[in-house]
Amino acid sequence: MNNSKAILATAKKTIETESASIYNLSTLLNEEFSDAVNCILESKGRVIISGIGKSAIIASKITATLNSTGTPAIFMHAGDAIHGDLGTIQEDDVVVCISKSGSTPEIKMLIPLVKRGTNKLIAMTGNTESYLAKEADFIINTYVEKEACPNNLAPTTSTTAQLVMGDALAICLLQLKGFSSKDFAKYHPGGSLGKRLYLRVSDIVGTNQKPQVHIDAEVKKVIVEISEKMLGVTAVTQNEEIVGIVTDGDIRRMLNKYDNISGLTAKDIMSKNPKTISVDVLAIEALELMQEKGISQLLGVDGKKYMGVVHLHNLINEGIL
Repeated sequence: MNNSKAILATAKKTIETESASIYNLSTLLNEEFSDAVNCILESKGRVIISGIGKSAIIASKITATLNSTGTPAIFMHAGDAIHGDLGTIQEDDVVVCISKSGSTPEIKMLIPLVKRGTNKLIAMTGNTESYLAKEADFIINTYVEKEACPNNLAPTTSTTAQLVMGDALAICLLQLKGFSSKDFAKYHPGGSLGKRLYLRVSDIVGTNQKPQVHIDAEVKKVIVEISEKMLGVTAVTQNEEIVGIVTDGDIRRMLNKYDNISGLTAKDIMSKNPKTISVDVLAIEALELMQEKGISQLLGVDGKKYMGVVHLHNLINEGIL
């Protein structure tokens, strides 16, 4: 039986329901949200984020987002907290407790234990009249009219709302702290994301061979240099400065143009004014320039001095593309 239409209709309705609820969140923002952000910003401690059930999963993700954007955070499961993990909370920490209802048994047990100390408590809840909300110093309202679940039971829209508010919290803190892309790179050194933020042209050029011929070099030497250095290109230099470039394509065009290549030099077949890039810039900038110019390699330079070649294959191998 073909039920594709029914499936797509359900999926569309789910997305539309959640989308409408998320859009409505912006109307719930008030001074308490700002106060909560400032509370975290001014704190000398960490952010302890807790929850139960699906809210605990969201709490874990928000913790990761805060940590990666410069706000030290620790996830503490509300159930584990009342069974020994309460020691996670230190004197200067701010506690964020996430709960749709704000009245689950674990939350009711946890809150008095948190309130015994001097820690500020931020409630992220969809029920501003709940026990959690009334006991909190600040309330972040994540109210949703209904879950995407047709039975209005499975946490769907409500957990999405919590996630979005967590992102809003993290981004506000990021901007207030002046957290830059360089800072971000410190926390994301691995993978393609990290490499886009820290890998420089010099890092790549230094691992490649350095194809180079003099402007008066015979064509045979040019071909050998391109072949041996295996980058499909060689720089043509004079007095250590670049005056041109010879690529595999230039060699093919030469062979089509001349029946006798004897006596030809690099100067006769090179392309003048080749595209160069400073070895000090990020490798991602090299990729952007290659894509813009429709080329597969660039000559790396330090001022006017030729330093080597960065090839598109290098960027692919590094996972930047």
